[in-house]
Amino acid sequence: MNEQSLARQKTESAKQYLTDHLVEPFSKLRGEVEHMFDEFPSRWPALQSASRLTTSLPVPAVEMIETDDSYKVSVEVPGIDPKDVDLAVQQDMLIIKGEKREEFSESDRNHARSERSYGCFERHITMPVDANLEAVEASSKNGVITIEIPRDSESKAAVRNIPISAS
Repeated sequence: MNEQSLARQKTESAKQYLTDHLVEPFSKLRGEVEHMFDEFPSRWPALQSASRLTTSLPVPAVEMIETDDSYKVSVEVPGIDPKDVDLAVQQDMLIIKGEKREEFSESDRNHARSERSYGCFERHITMPVDANLEAVEASSKNGVITIEIPRDSESKAAVRNIPISAS
């Protein structure tokens, strides 16, 4: 055998090694993933976009407003009884927990489409330094919980300029 055919044989051997050890596992993985999607129930609606995914999660929308005297937090919880919402303060955090339960009777089980979301939610909102967490009040109206947190004028963070020395 001459050197040229030996070099060709080594090249073919290296190509076969790459195919067997690097390419083949990915081909098998791809085949398994494609098979998994073929087996997936076709009646389940595909998510249209990432924004559809986030709207399907039962996380309540929150609006925070700062006034001279207080902070006002509004939490949208439509379809949830305010008694089923747990509102708590822990250190500097306002914690809102709850669950939106699915309501149905046995005769209603065969609905064709549901875009409503159900499940547990939990929101943690860090409060500013001057929030008086001892005097928090909350009320509910039309599926919106309004939380009022008074500001403590004595604990407002004072701004202090720090001189920078040159060396």
